[in-house]
Amino acid sequence: MNTKVKVLHIIKSLGRGGAEMLLPETLKQHNQNQFEFHYIYFLPWKDQLVATIESEGGKVICLPAKNNLQLLFQFYKIISYCKQNHIQLIHAHLPWAGFVSRIVYLFTKIPTIYTEHNLQERYHFITKIINKFSYNFQTLGIGVSEDVTASIKKNINPKIIVTTVLNGVNTSKFYRDSVDVGNNTIRKQYSIPKEAFLVGTVAVFRFQKRLDLWMEILAEAIAINPNIYGIIIGAGPLEAALLDKHKTLGLEGNVFFAGLQSSVKPYYEAMDAFMMSSSFEGLPIALLEAMSMECAILSTDAGGIKEVLRNDVDGLVVSVDDWKLLSALLVDLSTHSEKLIAFQTQSRKRVVSTFSIEAMVSQLETLYLEQIV
Repeated sequence: MNTKVKVLHIIKSLGRGGAEMLLPETLKQHNQNQFEFHYIYFLPWKDQLVATIESEGGKVICLPAKNNLQLLFQFYKIISYCKQNHIQLIHAHLPWAGFVSRIVYLFTKIPTIYTEHNLQERYHFITKIINKFSYNFQTLGIGVSEDVTASIKKNINPKIIVTTVLNGVNTSKFYRDSVDVGNNTIRKQYSIPKEAFLVGTVAVFRFQKRLDLWMEILAEAIAINPNIYGIIIGAGPLEAALLDKHKTLGLEGNVFFAGLQSSVKPYYEAMDAFMMSSSFEGLPIALLEAMSMECAILSTDAGGIKEVLRNDVDGLVVSVDDWKLLSALLVDLSTHSEKLIAFQTQSRKRVVSTFSIEAMVSQLETLYLEQIV
């Protein structure tokens, strides 16, 4: 007799976004003798993580939807899937998956958890209205940082419990295998000199990441120290505009676009430092991965980032509006090796002690069991 707790994750896509990347990583850590995990997504062209989830024992199904309205009308298929597979708990991620999950909850009363990855203030007004109206049609809300949880409570004032489960990273997987950065294969691929100071970032090309400003920071720093190089891993809707900006700033040969990558670890291993210039964030997975990989961190204090980084302890942090200060900090870090090494060492210590995937999964499993009692 199968006595496993059957959990269904619902998410809009299984592309390589931060929230999406957490699903295979948490699956690897979950106790699959106690839990069985199912996954429903809606955008068939964003399926990069399907094979990874299936290889780790997850059961994945796509219910195709061309737009958000079509997504909502898949609720009856989700209900059917839940009945056929005896689903005991639903865990939804990001707004539109959350909305359709709440419809399913109204019809089935299957305990439903929703994880919020962003601040309410940053959503489109229609998303905010629907979220506020529907939020109580579920059994538990989760924020990925205290900042996100506070935003939910302030803007929605929900009647249900909202708690914080900090995002985590697999520190055993994201571990620097070699200290010989100069001989890294990624550096060789892009003809980045062994002695160069390489700063990178991993991001979806959306406005909140402010990658145009990221390149401005690099351009100013390179003008002072030509030994600084940059690399950007990712893709997204603003790619054409960013490539134009890259050309306008004259960054060819110094800042490289690596595109989407199935494995980002070799890129972190090539970096001396990791930099973010975001205007807002939940609690970015790429930041935690970079810290686990012993990259020195420079960042704005957007959203949950300020809960991770203590300025001048775990990295160098400026306010969102003071992003231009990152350029001088970058130049200083590139010329002081002892400071660089200290931040690289502390970066990993911080994430291992507070933001491990094991701690995240343990908290989630406790919440799952509490919901189905």
